[in-house]
Amino acid sequence: MPTYIPTPTVIPAAGSKPKLIEEFVGRVNTPDAVAAGAPSIARMRSPSGWVEPGQTPEFDEYTVVLKGMLRVEYRNSDQREANNRHIDVRAGEAIITRRGEWIRYSTPEAEGAEYLAVCLPAFSPATVNRDE
Repeated sequence: MPTYIPTPTVIPAAGSKPKLIEEFVGRVNTPDAVAAGAPSIARMRSPSGWVEPGQTPEFDEYTVVLKGMLRVEYRNSDQREANNRHIDVRAGEAIITRRGEWIRYSTPEAEGAEYLAVCLPAFSPATVNRDE
């Protein structure tokens, strides 16, 4: 039988400004429907100037930008912060970040961004491994 999800659950977000995270599928909104290893699906809305702490997650993240631009900062293989690079992902584009790799998300442009994030396995605060 299908599982109908009438509304998402708002989850507290990390970062320099308020960001809205609406989890549709995942450990919070649909815990009984999320089997071990299943994904989470959330809609994110972040304002202009938002910056999230760096992280080294234990999940892959598949992101589709719906509006605005999401900056994804990453490190070169030598792990020196001075060598960080970034990719700007705009509306209609997507990016995949891999578990175990350091990344940092931000929305530096005036419009901010709205995007969908699918994490596999499902997002958990215990497995995001944010920088101090």
